[in-house]
Amino acid sequence: MVTTRLVVDQLSAEVVGRRREAELVVAALAAHRHVLLEGPPGTGKSTLLRGVASAVGLGFEFVEGTAELTPARLIGHFDPALVLAEGYSPDIFVDGPLVRALRNGSLLYVEEINRVPEETLNALVTVMSEREVHVPRLGRIEAQEGFRLVAAMNPFDAVGTARIAGAVYDRVCRVAMGYQSAEDERSIVESQHDDVPTRVQSAAVEIVRATREHPDLRTGSSIRGAIDLCAVARELAELRSLSVDDDGVTLDAALVALSGRVRVREGVSRTSEEIVTDLWRSIFCRLSDEEPAPSEGKVASPATTSRAI
Repeated sequence: MVTTRLVVDQLSAEVVGRRREAELVVAALAAHRHVLLEGPPGTGKSTLLRGVASAVGLGFEFVEGTAELTPARLIGHFDPALVLAEGYSPDIFVDGPLVRALRNGSLLYVEEINRVPEETLNALVTVMSEREVHVPRLGRIEAQEGFRLVAAMNPFDAVGTARIAGAVYDRVCRVAMGYQSAEDERSIVESQHDDVPTRVQSAAVEIVRATREHPDLRTGSSIRGAIDLCAVARELAELRSLSVDDDGVTLDAALVALSGRVRVREGVSRTSEEIVTDLWRSIFCRLSDEEPAPSEGKVASPATTSRAI
């Protein structure tokens, strides 16, 4: 049996900057408790939970929380065509993710649980309390050892979401996850794009972090924005035969990667493109006077390269 300390050590190596959260999740699951992770997008909630399941050797059933997640989709259903031919038989029941997790002793991961309809949440509350589900014409299905409900939600998203009932909070251990440190986020970007100049990586992380504190923005970008910025800049530089740290390349990459991720506050007349451009000027253009490292990030000869950052 893998010890909880070894599980945490493995997770810490896979998920950057999440040692404490890994300890809390592993400890709660080892105590046979259900877990709710709360935090903004891009903070590693799914990665952490998938890593936990893999490290402890448990199955992992993924459910996307939407308004269309009915109890039947979660639990399962009898095949209508076979019901007409054979009647209600256990052999023709199509297991949903909840029943599969119960039968196999797996983790049931519900993403964006605050988007799930109340009727479906009630079914989950019953399962968390009783560790079983009763299906008409099929009978009672008990949870096997290992079954846990692990859920995640973004508490700051008010569009298409509902307040989580106290009955859910009363049955889970809650772990809050904020954004990682600047150093950790730079490490994440570097692990994804080690072929992009370090100064571009650092500037991408800095502009993403600046969006989270900008007074005109209701919602900033996750680290995925910095990852995408570097990816787009690399491909755009090759397409234009320019340096990855060229002004036009990094500006266009920032607009593509970030303008759709941020949300402008109501009453603000500026567009997301204008705000991203201002942030780019204050962060990327600050590097304009720095000498680029020899051949770093170059994809073309100097003759075809415009002014680099």
